[in-house]
Amino acid sequence: MNIIKIILLNLLIISFSYASTFEELSSKLSDKSFKVKEEVLNELIVNYKEEDKLEILLQNMLAGNLYFNPTTNEILVSQNENFKSLFTNENVQTQEDFSKIKINNKLRSVIKSGLAKINLFSKNIEKRLKAAKNILANLEQEDAAIVSEALASEKNSSVKEILLESDTNLKAKFSTGPEQIEAIKKLGDFLSAKSLETLTALSETSSDEEIKKVAHTSVIQIEGSKSFYSFVETAFFGLSQGSVLLLAAIGLAITFGVMKVINMAHGELIMIGAYTTYTIQQLMPNLIEYSIIIAIPAAFIVSGIVGILIERLVIRHLYGRPLETLLATFGVSLVLQQIVRTVYSPLNQEVKTPSWMSGALEVNPALFLTYNRLYIIIFSLLVFFAILYVMKKTSLGLKVRAVSQNRPIARAMGIKSSFIDAATFGIGSGIAGVAGVALSQLTNVGPNLGQAYIVDSFMVVVFGGVGNLWGTLIAAFSLGELNKFIEPLAGAVLAKVIILVFIILFIQKRPRGLFPQKGRDAQD
Repeated sequence: MNIIKIILLNLLIISFSYASTFEELSSKLSDKSFKVKEEVLNELIVNYKEEDKLEILLQNMLAGNLYFNPTTNEILVSQNENFKSLFTNENVQTQEDFSKIKINNKLRSVIKSGLAKINLFSKNIEKRLKAAKNILANLEQEDAAIVSEALASEKNSSVKEILLESDTNLKAKFSTGPEQIEAIKKLGDFLSAKSLETLTALSETSSDEEIKKVAHTSVIQIEGSKSFYSFVETAFFGLSQGSVLLLAAIGLAITFGVMKVINMAHGELIMIGAYTTYTIQQLMPNLIEYSIIIAIPAAFIVSGIVGILIERLVIRHLYGRPLETLLATFGVSLVLQQIVRTVYSPLNQEVKTPSWMSGALEVNPALFLTYNRLYIIIFSLLVFFAILYVMKKTSLGLKVRAVSQNRPIARAMGIKSSFIDAATFGIGSGIAGVAGVALSQLTNVGPNLGQAYIVDSFMVVVFGGVGNLWGTLIAAFSLGELNKFIEPLAGAVLAKVIILVFIILFIQKRPRGLFPQKGRDAQD
């Protein structure tokens, strides 16, 4: 028996002795015999699985795009009626005597298995992860051997988790007895659509009552986990909306709290920040990856300057007359909208998202956290704590608090309230511009962008307590979460109505909000 094995091994070595390179061996795929092609493919997969060209060869052979040039013994790849050499990657002039390399079902199985081996045992983790996900999505009984082999050698936890799920699915579907029951129970710990599909099929079609019962229990387990992660995802979107409300309202909390000015142009200052981001991207098309970072200080400066101009030219003449400031700033908002329509057109503009803000963080198959919203949540908190530091730990912040709590006494102490008013309005307006930068990553930029957030901003400020930064933070995230949990039940419009009614009832009980401002002037 051993002698026969040695003879067969020698014959195999002799048959491929002249095919010492990838090019020479792959040229044998032109043979008409499917058996010879199968032997060549197996030899290629075993000896050349690290060769990049092998994956291209297998993919095009599977797609029916592989040809052979009998004149040069080259393997050719057909691309849009053009031919390119697999060996040199150079274009080849079309010839009539090119022969297509044909395959049958058995060869297709060998090719698919070969592609799986190449990718599953690649040194590139991303490649292995993609291959593992592809196998899980298209599981077949023949995949059991390669999944087990890959699972035994895999070190990366993410890839190993997917391979383990594939292995458990295969055992649940194709094994029998206690091993199948145990696999069905374990499937309840996975959350992918494939595992749920396997369990659902077993619970509905299996003739074994025990299998149906265990599968049904695992289905309930998965659906329970999905419900929990759906709750977490809704909470995340609530935090995201709350962070936008925080950025939009924090500037208003400062100006409203210090100056008692009802600034209806605050939404347009947000819009100016968004258009600043758009303008920077138009002026620097090669710096899209850094445009958002550049836009943050630029939007703060531009919106801050516009805010100071509004305060110096309009609001300073109307202090102590809140109704007139409301009407005046409403007129300013209309003027700013018209200027933007004239300069940029009334159509919405698209701001591109940098690649590092695109995509989502996959916590598990049932929970994805989008990067742009995640970054906005972090950014809004950074802005909040930066403003809190300025207000609590700097000379400017001390003067702002003094003016907000008792303006006459602050003046008597030598504080120039007019300068503080202008500086405060500029800071509040600049933060509104920064909010516009964040909003440009969530929605299109248009002349009416700010109008959607002005009412919400006032609600946050009033609910949290006029002039109180911590109150603004808690109110913004509370209203964001409340809105996101009500929306699926009542719809977007009715959700806002419900929140407005809630705030009206709350204000009747606590007219000064969650955290009322302290000081004699705060009583006005």
